[in-house]
Amino acid sequence: MNEELAITVGTAAREARERQGLTQGDVASQVGIAMEVYSRMERGRVLPSSTTLRRLCMVLRIRADTLLGLDGPTPPEEARTLALADREEDPPSLRRLVRALRPLDEEALKAMGLIIQGALALRER
Repeated sequence: MNEELAITVGTAAREARERQGLTQGDVASQVGIAMEVYSRMERGRVLPSSTTLRRLCMVLRIRADTLLGLDGPTPPEEARTLALADREEDPPSLRRLVRALRPLDEEALKAMGLIIQGALALRER
């Protein structure tokens, strides 16, 4: 599961629900899912199926683009980073490493790069 996407969907759903003045139970009932499932969805613990996503958009009166976090232009660097970090063919350990590095500032990233280069140089010996 893409955790970042799940959090994006959950946050957008919660904000839309609150704007509508609905409870989690109201939304879950209208969408046709258990309230516990909807609650986990809002917390970013589970991603909805495409059918549930469609119903959620209708109930919350929100566009799917907005719910999925696609309603604004994605900065090119962010899009490239996401594409590199979330490739399914990469091993999970590499994806975890990229996610751990993503929030670091430029100086910290440079330092980590030097550490990695040093470790690789030692490994080659």
